[in-house]
Formats: sequence, C-alpha cells, structure tokens
Amino acid sequence: MQPRRPITIFPDTESTGFSCVPRLQPGEDRFTLYTEGDELVEAMLAAIRVAGRRICLETYIFAADAVGRRFAAALAERAEAGVEVHLMVDALGSFLLFPRRVERSLRDSGVRVRRFHRWQWREPLRYNRRDHRKLLVVDGADAFLGGFNIHRYGSRSAYGEGRWRDTHVRITGDLAAQAEGLFDAFWSGDRHEQPQETPGAGSVVLSNHTRACRQRLSCILVAMFAEARESLFLTTPYFVPDHRLRRGLREAAGRGVDVRLLIPRISDVRLARWAASALYGELLDAGVRVFEYLPRLLHAKTVVADGNFALLGTANLDYRSLFLNYELMLASRDAVLCAALRKQFEADLAVAAEVRLEHWRRRRWLTRLGEGMAWGVRRWL
Repeated sequence: MQPRRPITIFPDTESTGFSCVPRLQPGEDRFTLYTEGDELVEAMLAAIRVAGRRICLETYIFAADAVGRRFAAALAERAEAGVEVHLMVDALGSFLLFPRRVERSLRDSGVRVRRFHRWQWREPLRYNRRDHRKLLVVDGADAFLGGFNIHRYGSRSAYGEGRWRDTHVRITGDLAAQAEGLFDAFWSGDRHEQPQETPGAGSVVLSNHTRACRQRLSCILVAMFAEARESLFLTTPYFVPDHRLRRGLREAAGRGVDVRLLIPRISDVRLARWAASALYGELLDAGVRVFEYLPRLLHAKTVVADGNFALLGTANLDYRSLFLNYELMLASRDAVLCAALRKQFEADLAVAAEVRLEHWRRRRWLTRLGEGMAWGVRRWL
C-alpha cells in the first residue's frame, strides 16, 4: 500500500495556479474545538471577564435574548472597568434582534458599537454585502471564530434539544494576533487586509476577499478539490456552489476520491434547501455521496481534505459567502485539529441519511417546481 501523500497546495502554489492559496506546512498550533453552544458561551464569557486591555467582538447576529443579554452585561462590565471594548454587528443580520435600547445601554457603559452597512438610499447595492463574520478577540492573545452567532439557537439551556449544531474554534498566540489585525482593519474600513503569512506556519486566519483576489475562498476550495488524493469531507448548512466548485467535486469523485457532502434536512432557509436538492442528481451521478443531517438544524461550515488540511469558519458553500459577504476562515494543517474535525464529521454521518439517486429521481413534481424556483434565485440566497 502506498503511503499517504500530503495535500500539496500549501508549500507550492505553482501547481494550482492560484497565488492566493496560503503556503502552509504541518505545524503544532493549539486549538480548542466547540460543537456545543453552551460550552462555547461559557468559554467566551470567561475570556471576556478576565480581559485587561481590549475586547473585539464581531458577529452577524447579536440578539437581545437569554444568551445575548449575558454578553451585553459582560461587555458593559469590562468597558466600565476601563477595558477598550469594540462591538461590530451586521445591520441586516441583527435587524430587530439588537434593539436601540441595548445599543444605547452599551454605549453608555463605554462600549464602541457599530452596525455594519446600514441602509442608505444613496448606496442601495452595498446593503447586499453583509458582514457574516463571527469573531471574538481578547487582549490580542485569545480568539474565537466559527459559525455560532450571539443568540439562543445554539444553546441547549436556552433553546432546548433542538438547538443548532455548529462548530467554533478557539485560537491563541500568533493566530489570535492575526485575527485582531483583521478586526482592526475591518473596523477602520479596510475590507481586504490579510495577515502576513509566517514562513513554516501550519495555520492562518484569512478573509475571503483580498486586494488581488475577490474570490480567494473559492480559489482555495478549487485548489483543495483538485489536489485531494483520498478524501473530501464537506459540511455546510447552505449548499449553492458555482459551476467551478461543482465541477471540482465531480472531478475529484471521478479520480476515486471519497467525496462526501453533509447538509441539513432541516433548514431555516427553505429556498436554499430546495436549491441544494436541485444539485443532487449531477453530484450523485458523478460519484459524490450526499448525506442529510437529521436530528436538528446543522449550521457548521467545515472542509477536511485527505485528513491533513482543514477549513472552518463562517463561510457557507454558496454564492453569498463566496462572492458577496465578508467572511473569516481558519486554514490549518494541524494534525490534531484535522483529526478532530474528521471525527466530528463521522459522528454527524452516523445520524444522517444518505441520499440515493434512485430515490431522488422519484421526488414529487411539487418538489421539482420548488427546486427550479430556488435555483433561479440562487445568487441571492
């Protein structure tokens, strides 16, 4: 049996043709992975409470519910203690969920609050580009990023057994400093700042847009699919990829790569669910295995290639995340993190149902109609 060949897109980008792909080597970074919202909330709040210098929090949704109120109180307490506190919420994502009274209370406590891309009649098109990032950085040394928003839907104690299944990661040291630098740039209006890559690094925090490439995440995914030798395990709540990503998945399966896609059967965006279903046929025909997560809504965004390269963060595999919204991802060759994500993927598959081509072809005409409608507006989902 041939020894496993590591995925090659990191040390040598010439083979991919994408200069925007990070050059990473296997490293020994330290991560903590969270898949339960209650554990993550307690860890984030504990980090906030011991902040001595600075707190940077950025989130798509900040809801004034049982979870959000705890964060608001912790941020206000630190600001009143003299800690520099910045809070960035997306104007659309937090619309009606983050009331003015909460914002005023935070400001009165000394928290600097911004709503990203408020509606403006003079610039209506910018309203379509959202800040979908979820990031907490404390004192430039401790950071959290991933799919969890600040709301009760990820919490068993606040929402119950039907809480959303999501994934977040805690990073420290140089990676946390990178994350803080990305936050500061974004806060100051620079939407394309990228951290300086450290030679020999095993991980990097990156955004999906740079000055040289507005499709960076898409290019990285295309390179991953092209370089994969053994396996591609993808988890996403919204699967509406462009033709390049679909072709990359089909070609990988055609080379004999074990390609598995996990998406939720329960969705909070029905049109996105229908649009994903419309793609099942071409993927299944090519040998891609598709699974639907059954217990509850799946909101995690992770990719693991060949067991030695992982992407996780805030970006969905859809047009909005890849080409419109602002996102944050962690790219890593850390062996422990890759193994943990692969193990979680396998655990999720154990409670998922595999989609069979023969069953998909027999779906009802009403379902087909919904799929056609959703596919027609796929670029807006």
